[in-house]
Amino acid sequence: MGSQDVSPPANYEDLIRLIHDRFDQMSKTYQRIAEYLTQNPNEVAVQSVNSIASHCGIHASSFVRFAQSLGYSGFKDLQVLFQLRLSTAAPGFEARKKALEGELSLREDQSELGFLRDLVVRDIASLQDLLDKVDAEDLSRAAEMIAGADTVYLVGQLRSEPVVVLLRYILTMLGRPCVLLDASGGLATHMARTMPPNSVLLAVSFRFYANEVVNIVEECAKAEVPIIAISDSFLSPLTKPSAILFAVPEHDYTFSRSLAAPMCLAQALMVAVAARVQQNDRDPRIPTVTAQ
Repeated sequence: MGSQDVSPPANYEDLIRLIHDRFDQMSKTYQRIAEYLTQNPNEVAVQSVNSIASHCGIHASSFVRFAQSLGYSGFKDLQVLFQLRLSTAAPGFEARKKALEGELSLREDQSELGFLRDLVVRDIASLQDLLDKVDAEDLSRAAEMIAGADTVYLVGQLRSEPVVVLLRYILTMLGRPCVLLDASGGLATHMARTMPPNSVLLAVSFRFYANEVVNIVEECAKAEVPIIAISDSFLSPLTKPSAILFAVPEHDYTFSRSLAAPMCLAQALMVAVAARVQQNDRDPRIPTVTAQ
């Protein structure tokens, strides 16, 4: 569909909504472009199309065609919406990272301490980004769903597994029935099909989304099991089946992608659950094994 057939979105919010609506029908290249644009809006506002394209490993002409498929005459017309958004937005990940690098006198050395500084700077920036973007109402609703469920089912594989293991530990110590849908033995999908009424599924998955996790989420949605998800983008395959999705954007790391922000979000969610379970919103406590 060309630009002559479409009236392009006039503001950033409508643009993101249109991208979400069309994402599943996009080509793989357009999906990669859409993911970068939605996860890095501040960078898109200030960088040239050639710089953005080089970062993504996609030819700049594909970005132009992507913009035209949404009704714009070219990429610059689409980019204007990101620039207007930036004029009122909070500092993004890259801006925070650069400021923190200055504060910590970060040097581009390859020593062990240099590696640590780099990770600390990125994690602090990611955590600040999370605080700005998480929706307070979603946090409250998710905590209510978990606290009110008879059983909480947890699923996360590959790099996401540590997050659900932490959630299982905390829920168990809070006395909340929970089941980890473990990939070992190949029974996770079959276990998910046995969820009793008044259960909740808490799913965690990041690019490149584990197939079994996505399949379980989709099956649970068909069975009308409420789903709370933690992922990296609102373009994640977990978005549509989920009642609530927390998008924790990922940023490039020299070695690996950090779990600091997803772990912090998971802990905050559990503190909110503890406040409800213990009827103590002033000083909720999560018991530990050593305290028993």
